[in-house]
Amino acid sequence: MPSNSSLLSTHSLGSVELSPRVVSALAARLAADCQGVAGMSGRGLRDGLAELLNRENFERGIDLRIEDEGIGLDLFVIVEHGVRVLEVAHTLMTTVGQGLERHLGVRVLEINVNVQGIRSPEGSPGER
Repeated sequence: MPSNSSLLSTHSLGSVELSPRVVSALAARLAADCQGVAGMSGRGLRDGLAELLNRENFERGIDLRIEDEGIGLDLFVIVEHGVRVLEVAHTLMTTVGQGLERHLGVRVLEINVNVQGIRSPEGSPGER
């Protein structure tokens, strides 16, 4: 059953609790650093245009689901013009999934990539 509670890991020396915001922020940084990604986007479209988020707000482009077996994520991104969108999406899934598993030791069950727009060469997001 999904929840938005924190991730808790218990060891012999004590426990570690990770806030969902920390997990989302790390996932957003990993995603934004992928080649072909112009940046993270807000979850909805405003007047048919995607909102390119500032680096301080990248975690707003992530929907995180914490489940008993692991985590699931929905990534909302804007890609660069001229890239192969499907290749960028596959790279995002691999990079973010492996990065979260490596850095946090958490099992990633699912990553869904939502391309909200394509950044034109002039730099205006939302162009399709």
